[in-house]
Amino acid sequence: MSENKIPYKIYLEENEIPKAWYNMRADMKNKPAPLLNPGTLEPMKAEELSGVFCEELVAQELDNDTAYFEIPKEIRDYYKMYRPSPLMRAYRLEEKLGTPAKIYYKFEGNNTSGSHKLNSAIAQAYYAKKQGLKGVTTETGAGQWGTALSMACAYFGLDCKVYMVKVSYEQKPFRREVMRTYGASVTPSPSMETAIGRKILEKHPGTTGSLGCAISEAVEVATTNEGYRYVLGSVLNQVLLHQSVIGLETKAALDKYGIKADMIIGCAGGGSNLGGLIAPFMGEKLRGEKDYRIIAVEPASCPSFTRGTFAYDFCDTGMVCPLAKMYTLGSDFIPAPNHAGGLRYHGMSSILSQLYADGYMEAVSVKQTDVFEAAEQFARTEGILPAPESSHAIKAAIDEALKCKETGEEKTIVFGLTGTGYFDMVAYEKFHEGEMSDYIPTDEEIAKNIANLPKVE
Repeated sequence: MSENKIPYKIYLEENEIPKAWYNMRADMKNKPAPLLNPGTLEPMKAEELSGVFCEELVAQELDNDTAYFEIPKEIRDYYKMYRPSPLMRAYRLEEKLGTPAKIYYKFEGNNTSGSHKLNSAIAQAYYAKKQGLKGVTTETGAGQWGTALSMACAYFGLDCKVYMVKVSYEQKPFRREVMRTYGASVTPSPSMETAIGRKILEKHPGTTGSLGCAISEAVEVATTNEGYRYVLGSVLNQVLLHQSVIGLETKAALDKYGIKADMIIGCAGGGSNLGGLIAPFMGEKLRGEKDYRIIAVEPASCPSFTRGTFAYDFCDTGMVCPLAKMYTLGSDFIPAPNHAGGLRYHGMSSILSQLYADGYMEAVSVKQTDVFEAAEQFARTEGILPAPESSHAIKAAIDEALKCKETGEEKTIVFGLTGTGYFDMVAYEKFHEGEMSDYIPTDEEIAKNIANLPKVE
């Protein structure tokens, strides 16, 4: 198809919403290492995990072999409220950069939660309701996941208890109020409401919190209240499975116009959006059918891929969750309070960690002020105000496009625009006022946390 016939927005039809999620693990030669029981250091069994997670989600979590999981019709019906999401061609950004590269982005901000998180929130709430539960607990960083889950719980009539990283709770009151509008209770974490929260505050008085802290509190509340289970917005295998709808739609839209991507770029915090976006492309790469450059982009202030250690670690700061083998900065690691956005997790998805260790993908870290410069440039050309998380991918996409300008190569770049930044105006304000800094942890700080990793043979 000729260049001028490729539209700004490539839409699929409603009946083209994927009917099954894709499980990358089925095509991985080296499967991700199993979750370990923190007490016995033995692989977690389904019956152990079912005390924390919904039963059908446990089955998805542990399945390394089933390539496709059918998406229940009830979930697809809710997906129709905002899916398929558009694949956009960044013509104006290309023109501004003067690059021969072709830039596409999958826009996941076209729903009230403002991000991709609703894809898994609807699925997890559905399975909780199907199991007959009263409600669910969770953590949230910047607030996108908490917002999405509060919406999904409202759809299915479930109670929703959210523990929000304290610094985000204070910086993003409007995100908090959206959650409350949908019926969720929102507590700044760490809090005095839980035994683990009190312990963390005693050890780290005045801490601004982390996702690891909030996870610990949410798990404690779920496991001590009958009829509740814990749900997570990133990191876990089940979440990457649900988010594969992003990549499946992206690939279908590209195929519809005969477009071959050269590189796929996504921001990386815990791995949900990145894993979802790259899923079908990585599947082709794993099966030896096609090759792509796949690039994970993380903040320099929380660089688990680029400066972390591939080892077993606790998934939470309170050390009550299973151990996962992942690239980690140590479960005690807490990003600087000037870190803007939700990419605050100390570790990375076990699936993505194994793929990175095996050389199937690359990783780069970028400084915060550079990220917001890229966000501003994107907003001024493409008209969408991007979330800080998404802007990490924008920064890397711009860098790759400028390399193409230098070499004259006509590469096709696809990145994930995970959501909008309308609730992140405090961060944008700090950037515009020159109050944003580029804190980067020292080698000594990281080594101190890595030294405390659990001893696993």
